[in-house]
Amino acid sequence: MDWRERISVDPGVRFGKACVRGTRIAVGDVLDWLSAGMTPEEIVREYPPLSQDDVMACLACAAESERAGHGGGAA
Repeated sequence: MDWRERISVDPGVRFGKACVRGTRIAVGDVLDWLSAGMTPEEIVREYPPLSQDDVMACLACAAESERAGHGGGAA
């Protein structure tokens, strides 16, 4: 799966943050929910516009951003 098919950046949506395509749900929101202990299944249940593939696309997007040096990981 290519995460670029599911994640978009639009300057007019959420101040240009990467969001799940067709929603206003930011990649960062999904990462926050996962880090708070929600499972992908719980996220999809709580936020019906999302699919498990969307959640995985958020992770892939964040991983690529981190590898490219754009992440906010610990030093």
